Amino acid sequence: MNSFLEKLHQSHQECSDCPSPQVIQQFFESLLGLLFPEHSVQKIKEKSELKARMEELQERLSKILQRNTHLHEQDGLKLGTQFFDNLERIYDWINQDVDAMYAGDPAAKSRTEILRSYPGFYAIAAYRIAHELHLLGIKLIPRMITEIAHSRTGIDIHPGAQIGQHFCIDHGTGVVIGETTIIGNHVKIYQGVTLGALSVDKADADSKRHPTIEDGVVIYAGATILGGKTVIGIGSTIGGNVWLTKSVDPGSKVYYQAQMHHADSSKTDLYIFKND
Repeated sequence: MNSFLEKLHQSHQECSDCPSPQVIQQFFESLLGLLFPEHSVQKIKEKSELKARMEELQERLSKILQRNTHLHEQDGLKLGTQFFDNLERIYDWINQDVDAMYAGDPAAKSRTEILRSYPGFYAIAAYRIAHELHLLGIKLIPRMITEIAHSRTGIDIHPGAQIGQHFCIDHGTGVVIGETTIIGNHVKIYQGVTLGALSVDKADADSKRHPTIEDGVVIYAGATILGGKTVIGIGSTIGGNVWLTKSVDPGSKVYYQAQMHHADSSKTDLYIFKND
């Protein structure tokens, strides 16, 4: 028992002072509730109260950063101010994502339904917030925020990924978007899609490992697209369960189709059709 306690004591002494996941989750949930009353315990009626809440959250973030200087290379107070200076742009981009989800899902009856119940909204909002912190050079905290969304929705978006405007994730469970992925504007992704790396070698950590998805691409359920040199051209459609490690020209349609060759066997071939 004493030896076990000694192990635990050592691990507690060696643990960094980085804020716990609970502290970061409280900050993220409070910020999401400020931006979207659908996620707030109570609607805020007065503009003065909104201003006070925003200032309180800015102070909370700044204090977290000031206490954990090993997570960044700038002044924590300055970083907190920069993040909240950019908050309106983040808010506008998330609202464009909500528009994309509403336009792209016939089952969506209202924006309120998306805001209150769609996992795609929650995961993308977490990503947008985390990505802004990532751009400011803050370490670990952005990853903690996207992992909060991952655990709740099954959608795993690395905060380092670059995702354009009007982004839609439909259904969402099982989506993986890697760190160096680049996604253009007006892209739609269904459940089970992986935008991943061909190599998991640590030596490749600083290289472009994940694919580039250009504007207007639709990727259907279960598709896997791998590799830093893989580019899905503008306006392409990638069908369900497709496995791609090579680039696709703009305007392409890629899907698998099973062809029966005899009574008890089948062969699955990859077909690529370019639009006229």
